[in-house]
Amino acid sequence: MVWNAPAAPGYTGPHAVNTRLGNLQMIDLQGEVGPEHIQFGRDGKLYTTVASGNILRMEADGTAQQVFAHTGGRVLGFDFDAQGNLIAADAVKGLLSIAPDAKVTVLTDTVNGDPIRYADAVVVAKSGKMYFSDASTRFAPKDWGGTFEASVLDILEQASTGRILEYDPATQATRLVASGLSFANGVALSGDEQSLFVNETGKYRVCKIAVNADQLDVRTIGTQAHAQAQVLLDNLPGYPDNLMRGLDGKIWLGFAKPRNPTVDNMAGKPWLRSLTLRLPRVLWPIPKAYGHVIAFTEDGKVVADLQDPSGSYPETTAITETKDRLYVQSLHAHGLGWLPK
Repeated sequence: MVWNAPAAPGYTGPHAVNTRLGNLQMIDLQGEVGPEHIQFGRDGKLYTTVASGNILRMEADGTAQQVFAHTGGRVLGFDFDAQGNLIAADAVKGLLSIAPDAKVTVLTDTVNGDPIRYADAVVVAKSGKMYFSDASTRFAPKDWGGTFEASVLDILEQASTGRILEYDPATQATRLVASGLSFANGVALSGDEQSLFVNETGKYRVCKIAVNADQLDVRTIGTQAHAQAQVLLDNLPGYPDNLMRGLDGKIWLGFAKPRNPTVDNMAGKPWLRSLTLRLPRVLWPIPKAYGHVIAFTEDGKVVADLQDPSGSYPETTAITETKDRLYVQSLHAHGLGWLPK
């Protein structure tokens, strides 16, 4: 697919280079790697999903660590429902419910008869409805070497097959909210729960989509007037990954990687991107490590920007905020980093 990559903005303005993400305090994960998503449960415990597929549970300071559950797949994002069940977006299994006793139940793995291939992030509304991203319908992690490999392939191809789905536990129905997203990633609800904020990783942007949208094609934003969708943040300096509601109405976003000029320059050359897809992984144009998280308001104003140009805490995906700490999520870090507030 041909697409026009906007000129990278660089690290200027609200994203001026800084080292606010440096000097992280570290929680030892006892050999586990990649605390990609972090959330506190109704029991007050800290939960995180890691690269091994385990979901860990611990105290806020990292003590009393234990493996809470393992789904047999790869949980990337999760939330908790009103009953205290952990609702998991599993890139292999689909949308799951994990009870407090660690019993795993598949809620849905298809929509309109089509398999959910790459469940990535999920948020539970007060109504009980669950909104989650299916990052790619082209590259399923179980078929393409894993979650990271599948994400790179999808972003390079730019087929924009990602989608947002709704699961209603009251009816057990799965519904297509929106499609046409270039690697649909992090998801967060607005304060009034009438809209979803969605990271479109492959297009360097955040979209805002009405929760009651139905089979909306996001690719038409900008070419048609839309009452149900808009681009809220565009031409970001990196690949946006997770979204997390913070305190005081802010939303935290992490950049897994900075922009790569090589990838942007291939935007209008689908033949070159197709050739790149066939190269060994060691030759893929993967950007350098660079720690970077931001916070923005619901109207799209950036209100915080924390960076670590050294990339010592790699592939930052978002921040989980408490009243006294900022826990930094990461794809591949050898520990769980946090900052005091």
